[in-house]
Amino acid sequence: MSQENFPAVGGDTLTACLRHWAAATPDAPALTFADFAADPAGRRRTLTWRQLAERVDAAAAALPVSPGDRVAVLCPQGPDYVVGFLAAVTAGAIAVPLFDPGLPGHAGRLAAVLADCAPSAVVTTAAARPAVEEFLGRDLAIVAADRPEPVRPGPAPTAAPDDVAYLQYTSGSTRSPAGVVLTHANVLANVTQAVRGLGLDPAAATTVSWLPLFHDMGLVLGLITPLALGLRSVLMDPLAFVERPVRWLELLGDHPGGWSAAPNFAFHYCASRIRDVDRARLRLGRVTAIVNGAEPINPDVLDRFHTAFAAAGYRPEMTRPAYGLAEATVFVTTGPAAAPRVTTFDRDALATGTARPAGHGVQLVACGAPAGQLVALVDPETAVTLPDGSVGEIWVHGPNVGDGYWRKPLESTETFGARLAGGLPEGPWLRTGDLGVRHDGELYIAGRIKDLIIVDGRNHYPQDVEATAASADAAIRPGSVAAFAVAGTDTEAVVVVAEHRGHADLAEPAERALAAAIRRRVSDAHGLALRDVLLVPPGRVPRTSSGKIARGACRDRYLAGDYGKALAR
Repeated sequence: MSQENFPAVGGDTLTACLRHWAAATPDAPALTFADFAADPAGRRRTLTWRQLAERVDAAAAALPVSPGDRVAVLCPQGPDYVVGFLAAVTAGAIAVPLFDPGLPGHAGRLAAVLADCAPSAVVTTAAARPAVEEFLGRDLAIVAADRPEPVRPGPAPTAAPDDVAYLQYTSGSTRSPAGVVLTHANVLANVTQAVRGLGLDPAAATTVSWLPLFHDMGLVLGLITPLALGLRSVLMDPLAFVERPVRWLELLGDHPGGWSAAPNFAFHYCASRIRDVDRARLRLGRVTAIVNGAEPINPDVLDRFHTAFAAAGYRPEMTRPAYGLAEATVFVTTGPAAAPRVTTFDRDALATGTARPAGHGVQLVACGAPAGQLVALVDPETAVTLPDGSVGEIWVHGPNVGDGYWRKPLESTETFGARLAGGLPEGPWLRTGDLGVRHDGELYIAGRIKDLIIVDGRNHYPQDVEATAASADAAIRPGSVAAFAVAGTDTEAVVVVAEHRGHADLAEPAERALAAAIRRRVSDAHGLALRDVLLVPPGRVPRTSSGKIARGACRDRYLAGDYGKALAR
């Protein structure tokens, strides 16, 4: 794909982009933060490109670092996070986007990541500094992005496109967190790929995001894409979205040409939690697109979302299913400007590795096609490419693919250095560990190789089993069910752990009856006899930092007996 077909970015590094827009459009708004903690109406705080550049330079001058040093960004969501991240990059260091130690439930992951990247300095805020110092428990240079004290005279070193810009730590759904090494060139290539794939007009677009800036999709959507293209970025805190999801859609409606991205659960959350009276005030006819990615896409959820907000002007073609992963910066494929395509595949054929459309079976949502990169469906055992209609591992080749995992040479070679057997280009290719199929020119995601359940030689995709289990009762929380395999006598056995909204009030006979209903549903739909069914209170099914079901962690808890005694069959 020729680069002249891509939208123009402001420079060949993130720092060069900031300099370009600060000079070309100094008084234009670069960043607006809607602060719902300070004001329920969302007090707006805006920085122009000149103001943003001045703040970044001041914070960069306060970082006592050398090129290649890591700087951990431990700021709360907001303008200071943007300043801290860009200050680390501007100072010539490698930014490590993380989060405030006060984020509930993630202290263990934060400690593991800090141990892995070994930062030379930390950037946070004056208010968060005491908690950061207490968490670190060691002598480390700490800079407050909102109150920097310059220590380095003179200009910072000039970055080159192939220099490492930041480490994006994976969410750890199938392994411990690993830092993906991303260069300036990787990131800017992915911005142009995504914008071209989505067909966005950079001259008329505004990004709107509540996604955490430490997450790959949140960082690229809310910070890097606006920086590269000179767009206005409108941010809010994830907690503000959880408290009142209508705030996100209100912000989108307030900015003509606004586009955003969110995982599937956010679409369900909005459709189920936003009241009719609030929907009536929304103006969504001016939205350009909302990308749906980061977790399996549920077609029923899309239907509910489209129906719920049709009167507000939202149209199905505004929803853009996508597939991506941190190892490829974030975006790999995106759907066209049309209503999401949903295809029903024969369940038995899919279990044997063939996607055959049928009247009844498994419904999958098409995730579009790549732009500016190559995607191959490959037999993971032979490294041979598979024809359309065959389920295989998704391999990716392009300028957006990262350089490897931080200081993990063996894992890097295995994941980033794959070679096709007889294919062109031979390599290197990124092995995603995801299963997919190409049908009618679009990519469909089937699941994770490591999560695949194999019983009596047949493949079962866990998200498919989970959806069936969740349909057994309205009180089972959608998207809060985990299905996984454990060792059986002769073959793998399957366990389901499901969160139940009213578990505290569920009498034992009712619990047994519900477990039996789940068993019947799964047996009828998949031909699977479940070994165990466990109903648990809300919040007991573990998730990754990006909100995905952590099936491996759930399996570990089950084997350790953390869920107590399973229900009798």
